[in-house]
Amino acid sequence: MKTGTTLSIGELASEAGVGVETLRFYERKGLVPEPSRSLSGYRQYPAQTIRRVRFIRRAKQLGFTLREIRELLEIRVDPDRSCADVRTLANAKLENVRRKMADLARIEGALTELAQACRGRGPTSQCPILDAMDTETK
Repeated sequence: MKTGTTLSIGELASEAGVGVETLRFYERKGLVPEPSRSLSGYRQYPAQTIRRVRFIRRAKQLGFTLREIRELLEIRVDPDRSCADVRTLANAKLENVRRKMADLARIEGALTELAQACRGRGPTSQCPILDAMDTETK
């Protein structure tokens, strides 16, 4: 694609691998700058917007929130920021992922115990899984 070329919202969505509604959402959230409009009112995105949208998509795949992605985009263009700032954000995200993994491992263990305690027969009034969920623990 030539520099200076503009894209319609549909073309941008196709090139960046997202839906049109996703682009409108990113625009409303300030992640993608509002594009110029043609005389007929259609959005005209600069070609470099493809790279930005792909960046947002990849960051989301890594679990970054829209707020964190906005911060990453700001860091990227701020000459007073460094790779250390990006690393700090990545390490914080990594710690968050590790906490979630530990929570999921705990949940898996509890569900495994409950499933093993249930014979899978009898009335629900005698179901150990339902009884366990009905019991308050501190």
